Amino acid sequence: MDTKSTYPENVFTSFKELLKMEALSHNFSFLARKHKSNSILAGKHASRLRGRGLDFEEVRKYVNGDDIRNIDWKVTARTQTTHTRVYTEEKERPVLIVVDHSKSMFFGSQVRTKAVVAAELAAIAAFRILNEGDRVGGVVYADKGIDMIYPKRDRKNILKFLNEIVKRNHELAESESASFEDSLKEVIQKIKNIVTHDFLIIIISDFLRYHPKTIKTIKHLKLHNDLILAKVNDPMEREIPEENIVAGDAETQIRLRGKSKELRNRFKSEFDTELSSFKEEMLRYGIPVLNLNTVEPVDEQLKKMF
Repeated sequence: MDTKSTYPENVFTSFKELLKMEALSHNFSFLARKHKSNSILAGKHASRLRGRGLDFEEVRKYVNGDDIRNIDWKVTARTQTTHTRVYTEEKERPVLIVVDHSKSMFFGSQVRTKAVVAAELAAIAAFRILNEGDRVGGVVYADKGIDMIYPKRDRKNILKFLNEIVKRNHELAESESASFEDSLKEVIQKIKNIVTHDFLIIIISDFLRYHPKTIKTIKHLKLHNDLILAKVNDPMEREIPEENIVAGDAETQIRLRGKSKELRNRFKSEFDTELSSFKEEMLRYGIPVLNLNTVEPVDEQLKKMF
């Protein structure tokens, strides 16, 4: 079935479109200007190591186990206490990009679907991270299937990842909703088989169907790795049109009294409250949440964030 002939433009993405994201990935940097460790999407990251590194960071009191070659004798003589120099050294940080292509992502009211935005963000991040010299892999999870691409420092690996995204993207037209929580649980189990520690994991989803178990699963990944959530929203999920409309899926329909200002305000307020609560819950565990919409170009949104 030719999905492009039966759906409007921008409902689906293509391999060609995702390749264009490589050029956009060079227009900005995920790296912080001064401290590499402050960059939440950095491939290279700074860590404090006892020993010789690339950049001098600080002088502090000597502790057992420090390399005696790094003792700062001038500071030691002045303070009468042994001090050592600490350096910043670059370490590799493998990255795993997890892309949600379940049925709820197959929605967009104006420009693109959430699934297309997720695909474009995944492509931009993958190309940028590879350009920084780190290994990058990906996971695409749909209602009926999970695709695993193990991290490699290889452009062909990214192209394979993008192909899997495109395949799942076009399957959304015929897919049926499954249990989000069960799917996510299965995904996390598979992710655990890939990541060990000191990975950067980026999960791109709308996170519409989450409950305490989902939150617990996400937090568990943060124990030994860095984790970033990219939440994709459509404007209509926050603001319904100022007219009476009928919305529904293959099973259910509901009438929305969009002409009611009270209903519109309540709809918007509940969305904002839920989003704020989700972000606060994640930040409590040191997990940043990037909020993207389906209207503005993805690269422009990233520029504003960073």
